[in-house]
Amino acid sequence: MEEIKYVDRVGTDCSKWDSMDARFGDNDLMALWVADMDFMAAECVRKAAREYADFGIYGYYKVPDAYYQNFIDWEEKYHHCHIEKQWLRFSPGVVSPINWYVNMKTKPGDGIIVLTPVYYPFLDAIRDNGRQLISCDLVRKDKVYHIDCADFEKKIVDNKVKLFILSSPHNPVGRVWKKEELEQLLAICRKHQVFVVADEIHHDLIMPGYEHTEILNIPGYTDMLVVLTAGSKTFNLAGCKNSFVILPDEKLRQEYDDFLAALRIRGGNAFGYVAVAAAFGGGRPWLEGVIDIIHKNAQYVEETLAEKLPEAVVSPLEGTYLQWVDLGAYVKPNETQELIQNKCRLAVDYGEWFGGERFGSFIRLNLATSPENIKEAVSRIVKNIG
Repeated sequence: MEEIKYVDRVGTDCSKWDSMDARFGDNDLMALWVADMDFMAAECVRKAAREYADFGIYGYYKVPDAYYQNFIDWEEKYHHCHIEKQWLRFSPGVVSPINWYVNMKTKPGDGIIVLTPVYYPFLDAIRDNGRQLISCDLVRKDKVYHIDCADFEKKIVDNKVKLFILSSPHNPVGRVWKKEELEQLLAICRKHQVFVVADEIHHDLIMPGYEHTEILNIPGYTDMLVVLTAGSKTFNLAGCKNSFVILPDEKLRQEYDDFLAALRIRGGNAFGYVAVAAAFGGGRPWLEGVIDIIHKNAQYVEETLAEKLPEAVVSPLEGTYLQWVDLGAYVKPNETQELIQNKCRLAVDYGEWFGGERFGSFIRLNLATSPENIKEAVSRIVKNIG
């Protein structure tokens, strides 16, 4: 396990800490919002970046074989998922291809379904492209969220849904879907000819005791889905702008290639390829250290709020590093921002961003920071509610 170093990033031109005024109108807050870690990158990544920088020529770049092979080997070793190089395509992130597939697989006015609350760029992709947002609310039981498959299917039929955008593991509720749950969703989508866009970008960030099921490990559906993932969440490399689009089906690969050719999108930046190749090649000890910190931070939030604010509902963190907290017993939805930002002086993702006003009493906390920051944040919440 590699030693993980916390970095004070204020004043380093990072979005998380230095652009809060654009989102919150205030930069004097503790940043627990956007999914970005406050940890120094893995040593193997920094070493590879230094060597490339020292080489001193940054011209047009051929994608190194290690970029593909290290990812393929990683998926086989840690997820028992077979991937072939020819299946892999480039995108600068996972949000871009979500929007591309909205346009490739649907027409204006078509229904697209999501499991709410959900990562809000899914909602933006649907609305901004003139499609109909169909929300299937997850059902919470004993703090844990579950899928209402009957409601999911009914809404697909009633609204003639064409596309399903899946978050797996689920952002923001932190669920790691069981194989049986995914099988049910895929079977319903197959029955009603619904194409599936599976965002698995958090698939390496799984807490102890849980196991992520790669959707590609469920046989029989590769002709109706695309998988989106990257090293950006796993290794905190969002600035590298390199992500994987995985398409085992030849016809779907050709469709994707034709669409991107028209957009003239050809590849990422050289430093990104170098960093991602190094991360998947040697970053496991670093990831283990990060998961240990996130897991302990999550336990602290759960245990402290259970003691100090027993009516708060903290969803157990199974995957991601984002904790979903319901403060509805203590604050009205329209008062959440006043409490969290103006009194607690925290920048968080607000629940309503993930699906509307019915989630207004929720907040999403980013746990990928120092234990000291998490303890301070929880202390402020307890103090200002209590």
